Amino acid sequence: MSDLIARALPLYGVSPDTPLTLLNRSENETWAAGDLVLRLHRAGYHTKAEIASELAWLGALQDLPGLNAVRPVPGRQGLVSEIDGRLLVAFARLPGQELQPGDDLSRWFAPLGEITARLHLHARAWTPPPGFTRKRWDVETILGPRPHWGHWRQAQGLDGPGEALLARATDALATRLAAYGTGPERFGLIHADLRLANLMVAGESLTAIDFDDCGFGWWAYDLAAALSFIETDPRLPDLIARWLEGYARVSPLGREDRAMIPSLIFLRRVLLTAWLATRADSDTAQGFGGPDYTAGTLELAEGYLTNGLRCFVEKS
Repeated sequence: MSDLIARALPLYGVSPDTPLTLLNRSENETWAAGDLVLRLHRAGYHTKAEIASELAWLGALQDLPGLNAVRPVPGRQGLVSEIDGRLLVAFARLPGQELQPGDDLSRWFAPLGEITARLHLHARAWTPPPGFTRKRWDVETILGPRPHWGHWRQAQGLDGPGEALLARATDALATRLAAYGTGPERFGLIHADLRLANLMVAGESLTAIDFDDCGFGWWAYDLAAALSFIETDPRLPDLIARWLEGYARVSPLGREDRAMIPSLIFLRRVLLTAWLATRADSDTAQGFGGPDYTAGTLELAEGYLTNGLRCFVEKS
């Protein structure tokens, strides 16, 4: 795809001879070219209107106090470019590096809670432009028969007993989420993928990137997404406490929302289990996917049925 990216560079006033570096191949491909990062969208996932809506929200978030978010860069075709039938967008390149599991995460989760609360406050008050459209992240679109990221039954290494266990656990999860509901006090426009790889650290600054999965979901789901791929880390209760601390500095999170945190973490884990199977070509799947991840999901399913995964929020 480097040839396609090179041919797209003049749309952004950049020479096609500019050296290209593939940064990541996940849901999409991201490439660095000079001062730009270009995202080549996976064919058939988001529509052009959905991508334009993501960038409309991202544009509205620029320069808000206490909130750093990646800046979209328009090209000759506007914020969303199309070349050879593929959709492409560009962002200003940021200094620093992605947050890593081995970093001192405890230091960063309170600031992340603050950033997340500011995103939510903005979303609650913001009037989207006409035609704004983003996916919903709810029971139907994650656990239903035609989920956005594939069905958990496709998980690698899943056998009959494991499938039966996960079916029981996801049925219990769906029942609890249905009772929790999707009223505006707990459900709205969220980032939906604030995992470590989508947080850039430079000095004391934390910047949210990759709003590609932003959409309508539970506010507390943004915490669950932040814990992607580290759900079994012994630091989890402390990280949750720090995140809640930071969030509360900006906006309250209700008791019912806090009580749903283990369920939303389990929901995210099930979603990722499906995604790793259906995106086996991604760098992320190569790093985290396979039967071992599925086995970890089954352990969490057993814990969810046994005690609701209270260990996620109980500090030792």
